[in-house]
Amino acid sequence: MRAPRLLCAAAALLAAAACGISTTDVQTKGAAPTIKLPPPSKTIYLIRNKELTLEPADVETDTVGSLLGALFAASDEPLGDRTTELRGLEYVGMKDSLDPVQRDEKQLPRTSTLTVYFKGDRPLSRLGKAQIVCTAQQDSAFEQVKIVRENDGRPSKAEGRPYTCPELK
Repeated sequence: MRAPRLLCAAAALLAAAACGISTTDVQTKGAAPTIKLPPPSKTIYLIRNKELTLEPADVETDTVGSLLGALFAASDEPLGDRTTELRGLEYVGMKDSLDPVQRDEKQLPRTSTLTVYFKGDRPLSRLGKAQIVCTAQQDSAFEQVKIVRENDGRPSKAEGRPYTCPELK
């Protein structure tokens, strides 16, 4: 049994050599080709002349969590001719979810929703919602953003339905 396999292997090697193809060892010629997607920018949305404006953020990483933290923290900084609707509000965190995965045995397209949690006693204006949503949606992975107010001793409350940046601008 073993001999016919060896003969076949030898015959294949001779056939390759007969065609002018010489055998070589594996040679590394460089890194494998890859693509690199640009990360979300290190910018947040502030307000100038009652309109959203994209401004540089002082963050180490370009993750959405870092950007949202910088957005809420900007209310404690001198902003010059810019302002924010998030003064007195505190960023608590975020959670990503994929909805829906499957319904009635039919695979549906996934939509990624980012939920942003914050604390504070004052109302959140439409422009404040736009700051949060537009900052988060710089990462194109998030199709919509839901904003939830965390209340001490009371249930959390969603600030409306999930939003997209264009509808709030």
